[in-house]
Amino acid sequence: MSELPGPAEFAEHEGDHTHRDVSGGALRAATFGAMDGLVTNIALVAGVGGGGADRNAIILTGMAGLVAGAFSMALGEFASVQTQNDAVAGEVAIERAELALHPKAEEAELVDMYRQMGLTQQTAEAVAREVHADPELALKVHVTQELGVDPDEQPSPWTAALSSFVCFAVGGIVPLLSFLLGSSSLAVSLLVGAVGLFAVGAVTSRFTGKPWWFAGGRQLLFGAIAAGATFLVGSLIGASVA
Repeated sequence: MSELPGPAEFAEHEGDHTHRDVSGGALRAATFGAMDGLVTNIALVAGVGGGGADRNAIILTGMAGLVAGAFSMALGEFASVQTQNDAVAGEVAIERAELALHPKAEEAELVDMYRQMGLTQQTAEAVAREVHADPELALKVHVTQELGVDPDEQPSPWTAALSSFVCFAVGGIVPLLSFLLGSSSLAVSLLVGAVGLFAVGAVTSRFTGKPWWFAGGRQLLFGAIAAGATFLVGSLIGASVA
């Protein structure tokens, strides 16, 4: 029989046993918003710049894209997260009704789940019996086991929307910085945007464990593909209407 850890070992374990919040909605929305803002406006700048637009037209297009995109992203995030939360709430209500109507069958179902996880029949029955002694605990355990979500830890649609809005706006302003500061060079704007893409990609590696150069390079590649496509389209359309 293994011994319980002593105070020193327990304190050491507590110090290094922390996890990032990966289910709150803010991290995904912020990352998606920043990347989308960068890629969208880099592509817009490349497209209208490739079509021969002047500095003022590029700034107007970029700012319009920034505002429209930020609101679109925020509303989309709010709607998607709220819909997901409503769906979870609906499933929780169904499970609550099942527990009230068929408590023994639900307890037997929980025993079977624990058996599939590797517990012995005797232990599984003991745990399920103790869980079902508290109706709210039974509800939470069943929902967590069956749906894979914690009903008490659902992401906030407001947090997701705000994170997405702010990060899209910040990402979207990056490729416009050189124009706003007086430059008329498309190449400089795209270079600034490329640096922004690589930097944001590298920052995300802190949350994913991927090498910073890989995460940054991947985002730079995605942005380059989008910018290249829109630059080509802008050049072709600009040439055809010239």
